[in-house]
Amino acid sequence: MEGLLRFLVAKVIVLALASSFVSCYDPSPLQDFCVAVDDANGVFVNGKFCKDPKYVKAEDFFTSGLNIAGNTMNRVGSNVTNVNVDRIPGLNTLGVSLVRIDFAPGGQNPPHTHPRATEILVLVEGTLLVGFVTSNQDNNRLFSKVLYPGDVFVFPIGMIHFQVNVGRTNAVAFAGLGSQNPGTITIADAVFGSTPLIMPEILAKAFQLDVNVVRFLEGRFSSKYDRHY
Repeated sequence: MEGLLRFLVAKVIVLALASSFVSCYDPSPLQDFCVAVDDANGVFVNGKFCKDPKYVKAEDFFTSGLNIAGNTMNRVGSNVTNVNVDRIPGLNTLGVSLVRIDFAPGGQNPPHTHPRATEILVLVEGTLLVGFVTSNQDNNRLFSKVLYPGDVFVFPIGMIHFQVNVGRTNAVAFAGLGSQNPGTITIADAVFGSTPLIMPEILAKAFQLDVNVVRFLEGRFSSKYDRHY
């Protein structure tokens, strides 16, 4: 019961922080809600089409299961459970979403960026080392901090950031993001596992590596290996 209460409190805190402090990247809605419906008929819009309000129900704003730990048996030792517009249609146009992140000991949410959202994270269990790197114009400064249960950290929109479990037990965090669909670009996957692959000679020069090292990395990050989201 205590664990469930802690989970619920953390969830409420994240949502409150997200709605109060996160500047939403998505456009402001022009109606009370716009519940997403998959009825595009070949037309694409910036977001999703809206269900007729007469047919909207409470389930359109609901999901469950965030009390269940994600499977961290993968190459990075973590799992991200997304709660975005694809899982809750009622999030469409509201400019907010949520994730649960589970970490095995030594696991990490590797360096990545959200092109459409600021992220605010609260740690519920374990110990995390987190940080983000600023842009080239700011000399790529690293802002980093070790977090303990109850601590909160903000990752500004578009900044490359990471989280690493530096404790001896599993870690659990929840994060609010200022977009219904923040997008995720995992740096290693994008650079060394693109489709089609970037020419090894280009990456060898960019990273100052031997071209054979780049070929090895592209082999490791190609589509036959599990991707992290």
